[in-house]
Amino acid sequence: MALGTATAPYELRFDTGRVCLDLLATTHPAERLDSLPVLRAWITGSGLVPPGTALAHADASWPPAFRELRGRLAPLLRGRPAPGRPSYDLALARVNELARVAPPAPRAVVGEDGLLVRRLDGPPRRGALLGAIARDAVDLLTDPVARASLRQCEGDNCPIVYLDTSRGRRRRWCSSEVCGNRERVARHRRRAALTRA
Repeated sequence: MALGTATAPYELRFDTGRVCLDLLATTHPAERLDSLPVLRAWITGSGLVPPGTALAHADASWPPAFRELRGRLAPLLRGRPAPGRPSYDLALARVNELARVAPPAPRAVVGEDGLLVRRLDGPPRRGALLGAIARDAVDLLTDPVARASLRQCEGDNCPIVYLDTSRGRRRRWCSSEVCGNRERVARHRRRAALTRA
């Protein structure tokens, strides 16, 4: 999913290429996971659960748990691996611990139109959803090809890390519509200023 898929007053992004990286992106430009309705929208928008999955059972403990996992992912996915540093080792241990929990169990059911659709085998538990994100991070961290495709956005003050799957691996921005557009506008203004001078 792309920018703008969530409704105002918040914007959620799903353009990094991995659910664990989408979770990291929820800090920019400000904290996004500050309420339960936003977290529910993020869980659905990220694809962790099928559209229409009821998340009414989610309670106030969920946003802090997702933010805690996000904080553990940051040192693992941003920059170079740093095993041996206490913050890195603690983060890795916590992600591995969360990854042990089985993700939500999907099943195929006949939808209203007669086609098979994905549904969950019951309301997803918080630990199962965190486990799915942690497993995604473990898969990314242990896949040398995917890990080599991690990029930091070149946009001004943009901390977003994304998976570059573009042809030629030349993607420069987390989003062409956001940071890429800002760069193009800034470049145009610089040229216009030079022309006037």
